[in-house]
Amino acid sequence: MGEPERVLLWPDGVPGDYDPENLPHLDIYRPLAPVKPASPPIVLVPGGGYGGLSEQDGDPFARYFNRLGYWVAVVSYRVKPFGFPAPYDDACRAIRLTRSWAEKESLLADRLVLMGFSAGGHLAATIGTQPELHRENADTLAANYSSRPDGMVLVYPVISFCEWSHAGSCENLLGANAPIDLRQRLSADLHVDEKTPPSILFHANFDNAVPVQNSLRFVDACVRHGVKAELLVFPRDYHGIGPDETDPAIAVWTVVLENWLKGFQLRPS
Repeated sequence: MGEPERVLLWPDGVPGDYDPENLPHLDIYRPLAPVKPASPPIVLVPGGGYGGLSEQDGDPFARYFNRLGYWVAVVSYRVKPFGFPAPYDDACRAIRLTRSWAEKESLLADRLVLMGFSAGGHLAATIGTQPELHRENADTLAANYSSRPDGMVLVYPVISFCEWSHAGSCENLLGANAPIDLRQRLSADLHVDEKTPPSILFHANFDNAVPVQNSLRFVDACVRHGVKAELLVFPRDYHGIGPDETDPAIAVWTVVLENWLKGFQLRPS
């Protein structure tokens, strides 16, 4: 596997405010020998509390999925001081770009998996439940490509900005003392409906940053709306997980994830 290809999300100019030294972009990782002629593309949304982007959620996971034969794009989206809707617009654009490349990249456009970690999980879940929450006029792909993913992998995600929330993520995205109606609008568990994509979630039972109740609330909402959802709660008391875990009680998570991806690829259209 070589170095990823970097592609700007907004080659004709970033809409709104941005840092000219750190333009929102995609890093594309292509497997040298795909396992299948066409496979679900995986779009990775790193965490970082909307104040930065976690490197451990990007390259290590992209290379892990490459080894399994998957095409992967890692999203570098705008974070503080750029609040909502900048991160949302960037991630939606990443999904639409990926779908627009399906034919030339041998991707299954109707099997796109959005995988988010921590605050990136919040961003993924927000798009999965509210793909039309905001539409950036500069996104010329929006008329032809949906931003709603076909499946979601949410890893220790921030889900609620109301209960069991991660205060830093909420403040970085919405500002200090955001009103309750705005926090409710950005709480994904309150917007699950029958169109929400099938999802699998992973969370530590004593996560010391993002309480496991976030994942529990999302899965409960999925069950109530007839949406397929799985949740693995693993024994750990801190925030974070990698693809190379050695503790047998935790390492099983990649086996569960790989089996879910295989089943997702083979599901009926």
